[in-house]
Amino acid sequence: MCARPPSPFRNRHGDPVDPVPFLVTASAAFLVTFSFVPVYCLTLGLSVATAAAASTAVFLVAAGLAYRRLVRGARPDLRSEVDPGLRLRQLFYVALVVVGLLVLVSLPLLVP
Repeated sequence: MCARPPSPFRNRHGDPVDPVPFLVTASAAFLVTFSFVPVYCLTLGLSVATAAAASTAVFLVAAGLAYRRLVRGARPDLRSEVDPGLRLRQLFYVALVVVGLLVLVSLPLLVP
Protein backbone atom coordinates (compact mmCIF):
# COMPACT_ATOMS: atom_id res chain seq x y z
CA MET A 1 0.00 0.00 0.00
CA CYS A 2 1.44 3.38 -0.96
CA ALA A 3 1.08 6.49 1.16
CA ARG A 4 -0.66 9.56 -0.22
CA PRO A 5 1.56 12.59 -0.66
CA PRO A 6 0.67 15.53 1.56
CA SER A 7 -1.87 17.94 0.10
CA PRO A 8 -0.47 21.27 -1.11
CA PHE A 9 -3.79 22.86 -0.16
CA ARG A 10 -3.83 24.09 3.43
CA ASN A 11 -6.44 25.98 5.42
CA ARG A 12 -5.69 29.14 7.36
CA HIS A 13 -4.53 27.05 10.33
CA GLY A 14 -2.02 25.12 8.21
CA ASP A 15 -3.94 21.83 8.22
CA PRO A 16 -4.00 19.86 4.93
CA VAL A 17 -7.33 20.08 3.09
CA ASP A 18 -8.82 17.83 0.39
CA PRO A 19 -8.58 19.84 -2.88
CA VAL A 20 -11.25 17.89 -4.80
CA PRO A 21 -14.33 19.94 -3.73
CA PHE A 22 -12.54 23.17 -4.66
CA LEU A 23 -11.38 21.82 -8.02
CA VAL A 24 -14.87 20.55 -8.90
CA THR A 25 -16.48 23.85 -7.90
CA ALA A 26 -13.91 25.93 -9.80
CA SER A 27 -14.34 23.73 -12.89
CA ALA A 28 -18.12 24.10 -12.75
CA ALA A 29 -17.73 27.87 -12.34
CA PHE A 30 -15.45 27.93 -15.40
CA LEU A 31 -17.96 25.98 -17.50
CA VAL A 32 -20.92 28.12 -16.45
CA THR A 33 -19.24 31.51 -16.76
CA PHE A 34 -17.65 30.85 -20.14
CA SER A 35 -20.90 29.34 -21.43
CA PHE A 36 -23.36 32.04 -20.38
CA VAL A 37 -21.55 35.32 -19.69
CA PRO A 38 -20.17 35.95 -23.22
CA VAL A 39 -23.54 35.29 -24.84
CA TYR A 40 -25.24 37.47 -22.24
CA CYS A 41 -22.77 40.31 -22.82
CA LEU A 42 -23.02 40.04 -26.61
CA THR A 43 -26.80 40.15 -26.36
CA LEU A 44 -26.48 43.38 -24.38
CA GLY A 45 -24.38 44.84 -27.23
CA LEU A 46 -20.90 44.61 -25.72
CA SER A 47 -17.84 43.70 -27.78
CA VAL A 48 -16.30 40.23 -27.86
CA ALA A 49 -13.22 41.46 -25.96
CA THR A 50 -15.39 42.98 -23.23
CA ALA A 51 -17.47 39.80 -23.03
CA ALA A 52 -14.32 37.68 -22.64
CA ALA A 53 -12.97 40.05 -19.98
CA ALA A 54 -16.29 39.95 -18.11
CA SER A 55 -16.32 36.14 -18.27
CA THR A 56 -12.80 35.98 -16.90
CA ALA A 57 -13.62 38.44 -14.11
CA VAL A 58 -16.75 36.54 -13.07
CA PHE A 59 -14.83 33.25 -13.12
CA LEU A 60 -11.97 34.65 -11.02
CA VAL A 61 -14.41 36.00 -8.43
CA ALA A 62 -16.27 32.66 -8.29
CA ALA A 63 -13.02 30.68 -8.02
CA GLY A 64 -11.74 33.04 -5.33
CA LEU A 65 -14.92 32.63 -3.30
CA ALA A 66 -14.74 28.85 -3.71
CA TYR A 67 -11.11 28.83 -2.57
CA ARG A 68 -11.96 30.97 0.45
CA ARG A 69 -14.86 28.72 1.43
CA LEU A 70 -13.55 25.26 0.54
CA VAL A 71 -9.81 25.60 1.23
CA ARG A 72 -8.94 28.56 3.46
CA GLY A 73 -12.06 28.24 5.63
CA ALA A 74 -12.19 24.43 5.69
CA ARG A 75 -12.17 22.78 9.09
CA PRO A 76 -11.49 19.06 8.63
CA ASP A 77 -11.60 18.50 12.40
CA LEU A 78 -15.35 19.30 12.49
CA ARG A 79 -16.53 16.50 10.21
CA SER A 80 -19.79 15.02 11.42
CA GLU A 81 -23.16 13.95 10.12
CA VAL A 82 -25.33 16.81 8.88
CA ASP A 83 -28.95 16.99 10.00
CA PRO A 84 -31.29 15.92 7.13
CA GLY A 85 -33.51 18.95 7.74
CA LEU A 86 -30.57 21.27 7.31
CA ARG A 87 -29.49 19.48 4.13
CA LEU A 88 -33.02 19.77 2.70
CA ARG A 89 -33.18 23.48 3.58
CA GLN A 90 -29.80 24.10 1.91
CA LEU A 91 -30.93 22.20 -1.18
CA PHE A 92 -34.08 24.34 -1.32
CA TYR A 93 -32.03 27.56 -1.13
CA VAL A 94 -29.63 26.33 -3.81
CA ALA A 95 -32.61 25.54 -6.05
CA LEU A 96 -33.96 29.07 -5.51
CA VAL A 97 -30.59 30.58 -6.42
CA VAL A 98 -30.34 28.45 -9.57
CA VAL A 99 -33.87 29.44 -10.66
CA GLY A 100 -33.03 33.10 -10.01
CA LEU A 101 -29.86 32.83 -12.07
CA LEU A 102 -31.74 31.18 -14.92
CA VAL A 103 -34.29 34.01 -14.89
CA LEU A 104 -31.45 36.54 -14.87
CA VAL A 105 -29.73 34.81 -17.80
CA SER A 106 -32.96 34.74 -19.80
CA LEU A 107 -33.70 38.47 -19.35
CA PRO A 108 -32.03 39.52 -22.63
CA LEU A 109 -34.31 37.10 -24.45
CA LEU A 110 -37.40 38.70 -22.88
CA VAL A 111 -36.45 42.35 -23.42
CA PRO A 112 -36.63 43.40 -27.10
